[in-house]
Amino acid sequence: MTESASSPDFRCGYIAIVGRPNVGKSTLMNALIGAKVSITSRKAQTTRHRITGIQTTEDAQFVYVDTPGFQTRHSNALNKTLNRTVTNTLTAADVILFIVEAGTYGPADKQVLELLPADVPCILVLNKSDRVKDRAVLMPFAQQVAAERDFAAIVPVSAKQRFQLDVLEGEIKKHLPAEQPIFDEDDITDRSEKFLASEIVREKVFRFVGDELPYTSTVVIEKFEQEGNLRRIFVAILVERDGHKSMVIGQKGMKLKEISTQSRLDMEKLFGGPVYLEIWVKVKSGWADNEAGLRAYGYE
Repeated sequence: MTESASSPDFRCGYIAIVGRPNVGKSTLMNALIGAKVSITSRKAQTTRHRITGIQTTEDAQFVYVDTPGFQTRHSNALNKTLNRTVTNTLTAADVILFIVEAGTYGPADKQVLELLPADVPCILVLNKSDRVKDRAVLMPFAQQVAAERDFAAIVPVSAKQRFQLDVLEGEIKKHLPAEQPIFDEDDITDRSEKFLASEIVREKVFRFVGDELPYTSTVVIEKFEQEGNLRRIFVAILVERDGHKSMVIGQKGMKLKEISTQSRLDMEKLFGGPVYLEIWVKVKSGWADNEAGLRAYGYE
């Protein structure tokens, strides 16, 4: 730890990032910590797990927790589990970031807000504010949402453009307890590289295949080896049936090759070294049979 990290004025705490699906929670966390540890996609609800991102400055450590979007439309088993993950995160948070899309506040947003604990400082974050052409409408919009709760602060931001993230960080810091750091100053997440590799592949699957592929499709790391700076990663994309398998593979294997190439590039950037990546697509019923699937080489 640095000398400043052990000072009595140091602040450290957990910040829960919540909101309805697809308001930019993962993009915001990645931007705040300066690294991609939570997956993003146009497909709503790609975050299934509690993802922790860590940013350490000279006088504070921000432990961000990206959560699945609160599910308010369907009450199936998966959505109940996702909502339980969010609720459990909120009980341990020192600060809550309630994310809404600037200019848009609907019943789903309101339902999420009503579920937030009243005794935790909550900052209203108006994300994607760069898309609002008439900035004059932001103030009345913010006042409309602020009428629903006594927010600790209201901050318009753009996660993609990194607009006003320093302002948001300053507001968060005001509410962090005076505590010593929990993680080492170089840590950016509490998740393993193996987990991050699976999330990167899952992101690319949803990004390149689109809405046709069900959420039940999963990614499994079958082998993760490291030799010096080189990582060898063997991945299985598990789908429900042969029709889904062909969606992921694409014509002449081109879609799977793109998934593999883009996944490898992201992994190399995050891990800071070369990656040899092999991806197979397998139908879940035949997962144990290594004869099934198609191999794509992402490292050349």
